[in-house]
Amino acid sequence: MKFLTFIATLALIWVIGLFAFADRVRSYTPAPEPARADAIVALTGPSAERVNAAVRLLEQDKGERVLISGVNREVRREELRALTPGSTGLFNCCVDLGFEAEDTVGNAQEIAAWAQAKDYDSLIVVTSDYHMPRALTEIRAAAPGVELTAHAVKTPLLDDSSWWRAATAARRMTLEYMKYLAALGRATVGGTRGDRAETSTMAAPNASGERPPE
Repeated sequence: MKFLTFIATLALIWVIGLFAFADRVRSYTPAPEPARADAIVALTGPSAERVNAAVRLLEQDKGERVLISGVNREVRREELRALTPGSTGLFNCCVDLGFEAEDTVGNAQEIAAWAQAKDYDSLIVVTSDYHMPRALTEIRAAAPGVELTAHAVKTPLLDDSSWWRAATAARRMTLEYMKYLAALGRATVGGTRGDRAETSTMAAPNASGERPPE
């Protein structure tokens, strides 16, 4: 009986978490006008709207450069540039393409490396609304010192407050919620390990009995 009560409690917590996650997703749109950051990053996805939104922000001088992360290796620069007509000059000078990332974890690592190489301390993150919580979690874990501002692209399918009544919307939201929980778990475990490693390094004396240089 206690076991069944435990399972029922977990299920209830999971469902409450799902609806809280959905409210967070829907709160990202419409995206407010972001403050200027050092640069802008767009995570590629099922549509070109993420790239369009990032380049539009660049046109508005919301950042110095744009990184499009997770570009398919078979896609040419000219094809991406064609998605943003009228922005050829900006695209040629100020848009970088990242071809290494194959998933959101890879996006985060690619973005962190790019930001470090460019010495950027603040980024506007452009991705779909449902993907934003997980993207921010992964990027924060990969680049903990970088300030992130969300600029989400709206998914009409999920805009209805009764999204859970539509099978396609419910499936997408639930799947993304599960991926988000996994990302939170990785970030928590990684943060704990990092804290322990830092504590151990700071506490351990070297051969002369002094703390190692920081």
